[in-house]
Amino acid sequence: MALRPNRPQTRSDQLAERKAAEDNALLREIDDAVRHDQLQDAAKRYGIPLISALVAGLLGFGGYLWWYESREGNLATTSEELVGAIDTLGAGHTDTADKELAKLAGNASSGGKAAADMLRAGIALREGRAADAIKLYDQIAKDGDVPAPYRDLATIRGVATNFDAMKPEDVVARLKPLAVPGNPWFGSAGELVGAAYLKQGKNDLAGPLFASIAKDKDVPETLRSRARQLAGMLGYDAITDAETFVQAAEVAAQAPAPAPAPSGAAPAQ
Repeated sequence: MALRPNRPQTRSDQLAERKAAEDNALLREIDDAVRHDQLQDAAKRYGIPLISALVAGLLGFGGYLWWYESREGNLATTSEELVGAIDTLGAGHTDTADKELAKLAGNASSGGKAAADMLRAGIALREGRAADAIKLYDQIAKDGDVPAPYRDLATIRGVATNFDAMKPEDVVARLKPLAVPGNPWFGSAGELVGAAYLKQGKNDLAGPLFASIAKDKDVPETLRSRARQLAGMLGYDAITDAETFVQAAEVAAQAPAPAPAPSGAAPAQ
C-alpha cells in the first residue's frame, strides 16, 4: 500500500509554529520570573522569622540540656551533702549535723530542703526543743512546692508532736483527709484521729476506725496490734481471721489424745 506523501508546510504554517514556540518560551520566562519574585518576597517576609524561630529552638534545646545536666548535678550534690550530714549525726555530732542541714536547706531544691528540715526537726525533738520541731514540720506541710509525701509526713509528725496541746477537732480536721483506707498514711493518721475521737467522747467513731486499721493488711503489724486492742476495748470486732481460729480449735478438739507412754519407758527427748 502506497503511503500518502506529507503535505509540505506553507509559509503561514511555519510562521504560526515559530510564533507558538516563541510564546511558549516567553511564558516559561515569565513563570520563572514570577516564581523568583515570589521566593524573594517570601524570603523577605518570612525569612527572618523562620531563622529566628530556628535559632530560638536551638537555643531552647541547648538550654534544656544545660538545665537537665545542672539539675542532675545539683541532685547528686544535694544527696552527697545529705548523706554526709546523716553520717555526722550518726557519729554523735548533733550540733555540727544541724548546721550542715540548715545550710543544705537554704540552698537545696524543695525535695532536698524538705528532707533536711525533717532531719532538723528530729534533732530538735531529740534535744527537747518541741516548739522548734513543730515549726519546721508546719513549714514543710504548708510549702506547696514540696512533694506531697513529705508534706503528708510532716503533717502527721507535727500533729503527733503537738497532740496534747491541740484541740481534738483541729487534729481531726488536719488528719482526716489522710485517715482513709488506701492512703499510705492511713494507719498513722487514723490512729491519731481515733485518739482525738476518744478525747471528744465519740467512741462510736473511734471504735470502727480502730477496727478498720486493725483489719488493713497494708498497715504495719505493731500499729494493727494496738488498733486491735483499742477496738476490742470499745466493743468492736477487729479480728479478720476468726473463722480460721474456730476451725483450728475444732480440729484440735477432734484430734485423738496421744497414747500413754509404756511403763518404764524413757520420756521423749
